[in-house]
Amino acid sequence: MEKPACATVFVPLRIGPSHKSEQGSQLLFGEKYSIIDKSHNWIKVRNEFDGYEGWIDNDHHHYFMTDDDTRSVVLSHRAVFQDEKGNSLYLEPGSELYNYNEDGSSFTAGGRKYVSGSKIKLCPPEESLTETSMRFLNAPYLWGGRTSSGMDCSGFTQIVYKIHGHSLPRDSFRQAEIGNTISFLGEARAGDLLFFDNDKGEISHVGILLNEDSIIHGSGVVRIDRIDHQGIFNPDSNKYTHRLRVIKRVI
Repeated sequence: MEKPACATVFVPLRIGPSHKSEQGSQLLFGEKYSIIDKSHNWIKVRNEFDGYEGWIDNDHHHYFMTDDDTRSVVLSHRAVFQDEKGNSLYLEPGSELYNYNEDGSSFTAGGRKYVSGSKIKLCPPEESLTETSMRFLNAPYLWGGRTSSGMDCSGFTQIVYKIHGHSLPRDSFRQAEIGNTISFLGEARAGDLLFFDNDKGEISHVGILLNEDSIIHGSGVVRIDRIDHQGIFNPDSNKYTHRLRVIKRVI
């Protein structure tokens, strides 16, 4: 069955049918979605990749139809393609391409051909998960963001894992519900997910373990900080900023 797939670099998914409503997530190019509701000029959709639901402005409802389950996931940052009219398309890591040419130079979507002047790196990458995470260093924090131009903590972990062929839920508290629990930090290994709670005891933050005492996570920007059994220590503020709650191994 054909499904619409996002035909722009990304589309904001808002929690309500208004531009004043906060962004909860984003659809990336090529991600399929289902329409589940409508309200005036707004459409409520469900991202088929992670099940996240949100509202998009009908003016952002640019899409192509596909029933192809075989897709390639982009690794390159801001992969550049052009259509037959010379219009440029800058794709983010995690974007999905269908009918991709094996020589790594073109793909088609909605009957339109897009061509790149150089071979675009696709997944799976020839690098470790932690090496992939380093590609996003200094990406600014953006609530609901999933691109290197702006991402939140769980958007960061989700895209890194997506690049390596694993689907994580969209929100940190949902991500904490999957995988195998690791009892102690000393037993964790690079690539494990570390979760942190707030004063109410709710999971509110997530990062990726780099090594025995370092974590990469989205806080202000995607950054590297020290981690121990208490939590994340920020050398800039000289204090602990996040309290460690649970460690999960997904891969």
